[in-house]
Amino acid sequence: MAAFGTVFMPEMALTTFEGNRWSDAELVNAQAIALHPGAHVLHYSSTCFEGLKAFRHADGSVHIFRMDANIKRMMQSSRLLSLPAVDPVQLGQMIIEVVKKFAHDVPEQPGSMYIRPTHIGTEAAIGKAAAATLSSILYVLLSPVGDYFAGGAKPLRLLLEEDGMRCAPHMGMIKSGGNYASALGPIARARDSVDADQILFCPNGDVQETGAANFILIDGNEIITKGLDSSFLHGVTRDSLLKLAADMGMTVSERNISVEELLTRAAKANTEAALSGTAAVLTPVGTLIHQGRDYAVGTGLAGPSTLKLRQALNDIQWGKTADQHGWLTRV
Repeated sequence: MAAFGTVFMPEMALTTFEGNRWSDAELVNAQAIALHPGAHVLHYSSTCFEGLKAFRHADGSVHIFRMDANIKRMMQSSRLLSLPAVDPVQLGQMIIEVVKKFAHDVPEQPGSMYIRPTHIGTEAAIGKAAAATLSSILYVLLSPVGDYFAGGAKPLRLLLEEDGMRCAPHMGMIKSGGNYASALGPIARARDSVDADQILFCPNGDVQETGAANFILIDGNEIITKGLDSSFLHGVTRDSLLKLAADMGMTVSERNISVEELLTRAAKANTEAALSGTAAVLTPVGTLIHQGRDYAVGTGLAGPSTLKLRQALNDIQWGKTADQHGWLTRV
């Protein structure tokens, strides 16, 4: 199978913002877009995106998972980046229409159709380093995918980074490409130096997130993750898993957790850790690397609560259990 996110459907939904209004959305060739070399996005990073999925159910129907939550977050990202305000109704229609067009290409379980709405500033104005773009493009790409991690549910190795940050603190809750780019160098060095799969950014000992996913700690019946603030991405999958954990009777603790507490709890036999995200779903963490030493999380293997939560989420997405939270949109 091709690498995750490298295969695309031939058409995408697209609308442009010009003259203080959005154009009617249309399906266009997904091979390219036209941009002036002075486009705002190329010089001042006025860009944000979303990631959500559509799933094929056993009866052949196709359902999009938590589209409304992703649209709401894209509106927030666009606003905080001073991009033109996104029309949530139009974006929802664009997502549904392009998924409907390629519904037959949505993979069977365990695959899905990854949906990537993207918003970029297009005004040709290299003098606008301190001013917002007046024009933009909003488009929706589709990519049929399998598992994000090639090893499936194989436990990951995380390097705890206490000196650096993934991004500027006030930018963390924005899903913008620059936040991911700033983490690439540290992640590459961590892979080369200690064979880490990802970095868990813990500035000044405060456990936050990895370069591309939220972090969750499970200690017995308690699920612990950092409380929402501006420093990290407010994951839709994170939110979904916390709701499912509460449904299962688990204690949900959204609060700060220090590296010291993390390592202390990780030493307990019944502790589990995992990364959550649209692509990662819920992927177990088996090892934490801190100051040159490896610390096993619990048994070092995928734990029962991690697997149970992942399965519960997948079962809703694939229509195997009732969608009691109203998360699915049928196309």
